[in-house]
Amino acid sequence: MFQHVEAYPGDPILSLNEAFGKDTRPGKINVSIGIYFDDNGKIPMLPSVRAAEHKVVNDAGARPYLPMEGAANFRSAVQHLLFGADSAAVKEGRVVTMQTVGSSGGLKIGGDFIKRYFPQSVMLVSDPTWDNHRAVFEGCGMTVKTYPYYDSTTGGLKFEAMLEALKAADKHSIVLLHACCHNPTGVDLSKEQWQALVPVIKERELIPFMDLAYQGYGDGIDEDAFAIRLFAEQGLSFFVANSFSKSMSLYGERCGALSVVCPDAAQAVNVLGQMKATIRRNYSNPPIHGGQLVAQVLSDATLRPMWEAEVKEMRERIQLMRRKLHDVLSAKVPGRDFSYFLTQRGMFSYTGLSAEQCDRLREEFGLYLVRSGRMCIAGLNSGNVEAAANAIAAVLK
Repeated sequence: MFQHVEAYPGDPILSLNEAFGKDTRPGKINVSIGIYFDDNGKIPMLPSVRAAEHKVVNDAGARPYLPMEGAANFRSAVQHLLFGADSAAVKEGRVVTMQTVGSSGGLKIGGDFIKRYFPQSVMLVSDPTWDNHRAVFEGCGMTVKTYPYYDSTTGGLKFEAMLEALKAADKHSIVLLHACCHNPTGVDLSKEQWQALVPVIKERELIPFMDLAYQGYGDGIDEDAFAIRLFAEQGLSFFVANSFSKSMSLYGERCGALSVVCPDAAQAVNVLGQMKATIRRNYSNPPIHGGQLVAQVLSDATLRPMWEAEVKEMRERIQLMRRKLHDVLSAKVPGRDFSYFLTQRGMFSYTGLSAEQCDRLREEFGLYLVRSGRMCIAGLNSGNVEAAANAIAAVLK
């Protein structure tokens, strides 16, 4: 029956993580998968989330199906988190939000909606972007192309080339933008660069699709929402997929959302209706538990500041690992510029290492990173960062 089905080669990051699990060497280091680990190398259980879970479980009743768009308290809390409590777009009813199965589910629902209502539109993604972006949108039947983004010579951004590419894009092209903490490079736009994008988007009638998976890991929870709030204030229509996997350490709960900012409340009603129909065709409705943990943390006067402090602690630990990595490598490989470790933001950095050097790091030193050279800085800690830096220095010499 299934002899014609070809073998699945596996996801490169998840496959690498599986290989790490089978490695018996005691000094192995995993900086491949995008998961935040604490300084003990463990996935943390945040005290704010634990407290929220106690309350949610104690107050739990029957578990009916949620509405297709998800729980109202979750959706409201997400809107305030992304757009701000005083957002005019939210108050005017121009923003619709769906609770989704992780932000990946938000990308999928948004992609299906776009394919139906903008069938000829091309999806433009940064070069490079998260591997699954292309897979998800091509799976929706969309044509995916790239725009210039990462500058390998400087470890920074090709902003002028990016602008020129978007100025030449067809009208109604969908532009996938990382709102902060770009995956995989860690290279973000400045506030001034985000502002420079607005007139280009308006002139070309482009449709931004923002991905925000790491809110709070860049400069701060509100600061990392700068681009989203700017676009809303400027009257743009756009999509936002966001996730709580990293910021609340809720990976397996698959807590995400998709928000759409519309020109007016009447269009928002229609968009919400068709989004619900899209969800119905996919998974019918989202699960209850994880979303209620998020809603509880975001809306509780005691838990919200506790969570914000926890996110700050995670952010500052990542920044500390960046500085340590920079300092050791600068001492071990004099004359080479490692400043990109300090300017890139969030969990990830593009190291500039070749695929062959990454292979050598894995085989000789037990240091696992993706063959593109992407490193998850959150996999480093005070006990392994020097060993990781020494291994990188060894393959660079």
